[in-house]
Amino acid sequence: MKKAGVDVSDKVLSIEDVAEVDFRHAKLRTAMAERGLDALLAYAPAWRRENVRYLTDTTIGAAAAFVLVTADDIRAFSTRLADVTPLRQSGWVSRADVIALPDAAALADALRGSGARRIGVGHLELLPLGFERAIRGAVTGAELISATKLFDAVRMVKSPWELRRMQDAAHVCDAAWKAFVDVLEPGLAEYEIVATVESEIKRLGAEDNFMLIASGKDEVLGMTPPSRRRVEVGDMVRTELTPQTGGYWLQICRSVTVGPPSDAQQRSFELFHEAAEAGVAAVRPGVTAHEVATAENDVFRKHGYGEYCSDKWTRVRGHGLGLHLDEFPIIEGNHTVIPEGATFIIHPNTYTPIAGYHVFGDQVVVTADGARRLVETERRLFSSDEGSLS
Repeated sequence: MKKAGVDVSDKVLSIEDVAEVDFRHAKLRTAMAERGLDALLAYAPAWRRENVRYLTDTTIGAAAAFVLVTADDIRAFSTRLADVTPLRQSGWVSRADVIALPDAAALADALRGSGARRIGVGHLELLPLGFERAIRGAVTGAELISATKLFDAVRMVKSPWELRRMQDAAHVCDAAWKAFVDVLEPGLAEYEIVATVESEIKRLGAEDNFMLIASGKDEVLGMTPPSRRRVEVGDMVRTELTPQTGGYWLQICRSVTVGPPSDAQQRSFELFHEAAEAGVAAVRPGVTAHEVATAENDVFRKHGYGEYCSDKWTRVRGHGLGLHLDEFPIIEGNHTVIPEGATFIIHPNTYTPIAGYHVFGDQVVVTADGARRLVETERRLFSSDEGSLS
């Protein structure tokens, strides 16, 4: 691995970056050894690039990219020529090459030269047949084993380096929520609200944003992409904001009323706030994801709304975030033990007949003392009547 201060690929890594690169490589090679793998191959289709980003810290634009991890080398491959230069310049890999089907020659040559026979493939389940044939053709008798869960487990615990990136994304979340409340007024279309928020997020340097919204009263059953519906006095507007900054996604879920909240809207918020607080209180190293979800769901059961914890009305009580926006662990029906350093959002988002679908939740990091929130936005029901939050 390149050392700090030594320029071998047009970029000099800082001491902190070198330590992070070596830390990630060591984690992956330990996982390889535990599973008896000769090599790891991270595959990135256009919509699941988190493992390649983890190994390169580079934004990839290709329809397909790979990173090959062996005992003594890390190489990157992309089907997009424009990716090769930033990959080479990143300083995170020893070499980067362009590849194309049918033979994916550079990748095939690297696999052949590695002598690997048991190859763990991240996102093997998504690997196109053409690439599978090229890999098997390069290494006669190769055994391809899914390493998707291996990569998920390795990425679940965030390093201090990663948490600094995620804290930057948290600041963007806070600013985006402020923009959301500040712009809200009767007569605006959902898409106009989202456009304002997107503009602020991009102004702050975010690479991307995944955002859902819903407006209305107790008839709202869930959130969707922004529509042409115009908000009205008495509405509650719900949103899930998920900006990506420095490769890392971070999410906040909040609701705001157009005008003063009704008694039903306030009671709904209090129910969801209590459920989220119960989930946060359950977090500690060694707890399972399912136990966190159960703590949230028990609040609904206590108040007589247990039926709305089913998959008829909701999906999960939270999920991991990091280099992917909806990743391991899922906080519902998942008995994965959550270690210190894991990050996820706790959100008891669901429908109840009190005031319709409601969203409320914050992303947390697991510490030795429990959950630490990454966002600073107040945990309350907001109103458009408040004006600016500044």
